Amino acid sequence: MLITICILLLIAYIFDISSSKTKIPSVILLLALGWAVGRLADFLDIPIPDLTPALPILGTVGLILIVLEGSLELELNRSKFAFVGKTFLIAVVPLLLFSFGLAYAFHYFGHTNFKVSLGNAIPYAIISSAMAIPSVQYLRSSNKEFVTYESSLSDIFGVIFFNFIVLNATIDTQLFGKFTMQLLLMIVITIVSVIGLTFLLSKIKHNVKFAPIIIMIIIIYSVSKAYHLPALIFILLFGLFLGNVDELQNNRFIQKLQPEILTREVKKFKELTAESTFLIRTLFFLLFGYLIQLSELFNPETISWAGGIVGGIYLIRLVFLLLFKLPIMPLWFIAPRGLITILLFLTLPLSQQIPLANRSLIIQVIVLTALIMMLGVMLTRNKQSKKQGLEVQKADAVVGG
Repeated sequence: MLITICILLLIAYIFDISSSKTKIPSVILLLALGWAVGRLADFLDIPIPDLTPALPILGTVGLILIVLEGSLELELNRSKFAFVGKTFLIAVVPLLLFSFGLAYAFHYFGHTNFKVSLGNAIPYAIISSAMAIPSVQYLRSSNKEFVTYESSLSDIFGVIFFNFIVLNATIDTQLFGKFTMQLLLMIVITIVSVIGLTFLLSKIKHNVKFAPIIIMIIIIYSVSKAYHLPALIFILLFGLFLGNVDELQNNRFIQKLQPEILTREVKKFKELTAESTFLIRTLFFLLFGYLIQLSELFNPETISWAGGIVGGIYLIRLVFLLLFKLPIMPLWFIAPRGLITILLFLTLPLSQQIPLANRSLIIQVIVLTALIMMLGVMLTRNKQSKKQGLEVQKADAVVGG
């Protein structure tokens, strides 16, 4: 088993470094590899224990690391405020529109309570940063930055919205006051945690310093989530703070931590986070691919619903990209559903699950959006390659002339 896992991780690494040549997002290949391993194990009658319980654990850790890795790469200064505001609107407003629209469809055709239908609809409305961010690594920086912000904000707001709807029996004005207090408490926890973790990062002299910090980040996230606090806000703000230390050189707190030392340690921390994210993300998608059954993927009872959901996703996305005058290619195609959709589906209480929003529908929507994303990325990179080739030819012609 150990040898098999190591071989699969090495194959996944080859997928990751070769994606710039094959133009196929590594996530697609991981899902296919995981599925192939599962079918081979069935064919050879190899006994493998039920690995389903490991999926939420890997998903939670993966979500934390992916949002952290993405936020560490983001630049945040005054010139970015307008861009971040625009991205926030594009991430949140379509999420709300799609959630309520799909909830009404579940409510009307499934004859279920609208609030329960909304809880089942929200996971389908959230863009998966776990799939989107790795798939745009080789696109131009502006597209990469937009996708990182959009998918991270979609994850964060989607989880907050999901918990708000699912974990509260009734929704009234008193509940909104309680939620505001939870949000303020989370901001206070974030400020204290960011200061404390940054101090440890700059002051720990032991040769092992980054692993304990990542473990503490996971603990803070898990405890906050246990008390139904918007924990992903902490991850995003912590990553933004560390990733923009150079913008805070004149801050008194940063000066006390010796900025040159802190900057060096942050660089090392980014490298470790990237390595850890690769391992956890790879294991998650291999396991998810392994658990996919053909009967679920080609379930005729849900394929029309999956097609309608995917069509709605890209229709709303196209409208908002046009409305905000953003490039259609490749952004229109990059709206995958994945890790966070699965996580929320698995955490939905049994009493609130509805027959229409079942496992087959989740799998079909995830696979369809992943394939569409792959097509969009491949088309865009082919166009970029042709454009670069023409520019090189023009330059050679000028030199030759």
